[in-house]
Amino acid sequence: MRPLLALSACLALLAARPTLAQDSYELFPFTRQRATNVARMHAERLNGGLSVYRPDGCMYNRGGGDCLVKGDAGGYIFRFLGGPPGWQVLGLAPTSESEIEVSADGRSVVRVIYNGAPRSADLPPQPLPRQLPATPEPGFDNADPGAPAL
Repeated sequence: MRPLLALSACLALLAARPTLAQDSYELFPFTRQRATNVARMHAERLNGGLSVYRPDGCMYNRGGGDCLVKGDAGGYIFRFLGGPPGWQVLGLAPTSESEIEVSADGRSVVRVIYNGAPRSADLPPQPLPRQLPATPEPGFDNADPGAPAL
């Protein structure tokens, strides 16, 4: 009777084992959030620190939100825009785009796929540029330094 009980317990454990095709987030719930934090903090360092750069709000969502491009047993890839502090709230155009691959355990950056000017043509609509005053304010020169003198 005992061997049969032990055999049935082993079979139950094998049947409950997750398959390799499952998302690593399902296997290890904390790795996806850890990977999001690692990618976000790496982009912050690459782009000059929090005093001059903020990543897209999706990188502050649980598990990377819409910034997560791929998440499986091979690791995570995040793609997101960034800009100066407050850029999203103020409706400013993003100034950078980052695509970062993080290890499956979420502990380290595997590689930076891209970090530079935004590549996407699907950027949100931007407000019209601020017009310069018609007459210069005291101590403010409206002249374009690259323009020829008239």
